[in-house]
Amino acid sequence: MILVTRINGAVFALNPDLIERADCTPDTVITLVDGTKYVIAESVPEFIDSVRHYRASLISQASRLEAEPTSNARLSDDSHDAKVLPLHRKES
Repeated sequence: MILVTRINGAVFALNPDLIERADCTPDTVITLVDGTKYVIAESVPEFIDSVRHYRASLISQASRLEAEPTSNARLSDDSHDAKVLPLHRKES
């Protein structure tokens, strides 16, 4: 989720996976895939930058998770069981 600001100053979280487009009219209008529209205080370039940072952080976190050893033994190729990864890393 990314944080965006309504014109009245209220901050809310928006799921970038649901965004269809961002228009500058001159206010920034975000349209979701279901047709819902939000007018936000951020400019279109600022909004796009937020979405890029969000997606980059997801890729970075996924890369770190893949690099971490798991306590589960490797499954053999002929096994039909799914490999389960923890959703949260334990803090030391």
